[in-house]
Amino acid sequence: MSRAGTRTLAILAQFARFLLVAMTTYFGLLAVTFFIGRIIPVDPVLAVLGDRAPAAVVERTRREMGLDLPLIEQFYIYIKGVLQGDFGRSVLTTNPVMEDLRRFFPATLELATLGTLIGSCVGIPLGVLAAVKRGSWTDQVVRIFGLVGYSVPIFWMGLLLLVLFYVKLQWVGYPGRIDVAYEYSFTPITGLLLLDSALQGEWTVFSSVVHHIVLPALLLGYFSLAYISRMTRSFMLNELSQEYIVSARAKGLSEARVVWCHALRNAAVPLVTVIALSYASLLEGSVLTETVFSWPGIGLYITNSLQNADMNAVLGGTVLIGSVFIALNLIADLLYRMLDPRTRVQ
Repeated sequence: MSRAGTRTLAILAQFARFLLVAMTTYFGLLAVTFFIGRIIPVDPVLAVLGDRAPAAVVERTRREMGLDLPLIEQFYIYIKGVLQGDFGRSVLTTNPVMEDLRRFFPATLELATLGTLIGSCVGIPLGVLAAVKRGSWTDQVVRIFGLVGYSVPIFWMGLLLLVLFYVKLQWVGYPGRIDVAYEYSFTPITGLLLLDSALQGEWTVFSSVVHHIVLPALLLGYFSLAYISRMTRSFMLNELSQEYIVSARAKGLSEARVVWCHALRNAAVPLVTVIALSYASLLEGSVLTETVFSWPGIGLYITNSLQNADMNAVLGGTVLIGSVFIALNLIADLLYRMLDPRTRVQ
C-alpha cells in the first residue's frame, strides 16, 4: 500500500477512535444521570400529583409514566427519548424540557462566553508577565490576585459587588438580564441578547443588556482569570527553561519575540485544554452567580427544578451540561493535535 493510502487509513482509524470515545462517554453520561435520578429519594409521581393524590390515581400515573417497568426497560425508553430530543415534560414550567433548555441555555452561554473571554484576554498576559518577572513584586501581585480568585466564595463577592456597584454607585443594572421595559417588547433571534440587539440595531436594548451583564460577566471572568493566569505562569516557566529559548536569545532575538512568539506559542498547546475546561466549568458552575444576579440561565433553571423535585428538568439540564463538557474536551483534543505536530498522524 502506498504511503498516501497508509496515511488515509491512519486518519480514518483515528477518527473512528474519536467517535467511539465520544459515543462511549455520552452513553456513560446518560447512564449515570438516569440511575442517579432513580436512586435519589424523590418520587416523580408525587412531584406531579402532590402528596394528597388518591392511591388509585398515583398508581395509574405511575403506569402512564412507565415507572412500573423494570429499570433496564425504563433506561431503554429514556435513551430512545433522549436520542429523539425528548426529555419529558417539566413539572415546574409544564413545558417540554427541551423547549425550556433552548430558552434558558443561551443566557448561560452568553454569560460564560464573556467570562471566558475576559479571563483569557487578561489572564494569559498576566501569567506571561508573572513568569517573565519570576520572583519580583509583579509576580507576587499576580499570584495574590489569582489566589483571591480561588479563595473568596463567588456568591459573597457577587453580593458585595451588587451592594457597591448597583446599590451605592448605581453604575450597573439591577439583577436580571434586561430591563422590564424591553423584556416583552424585544424579540430575540438566537437568545443571545447582545448579539440579537446588535443585529437588529436596537442599541437602547443593547445598552440595557450591557448594564445587566457586565457585573456577573466580570465576576465569572475574574474567577476564570485566576485559573488561567496561574496555569499560564506554570506553562511559561517550563518553556522559558528550555534549551530552544537559550538558543533563540543567543541568536540575538529580542526578549519580546522570544517570550511571545516562541515560548508562548509552545505554552499555548496545553493552554488550549485549560481554557476549554475553564469555559466548561463556567457553563456548568455558574449556578451561584445566576442565583445571586437572578440570571435566567440553565444553572438557575436546574436549581429551581431540583428544589421542586422536577427530575425531568434536572436530568435534562445535567445531560446538556455533560454534553457540553464532552464536546469541549473533544474540541480541545482536536486543537491540541492541530497545534502540536508531535501528536499528528505520521
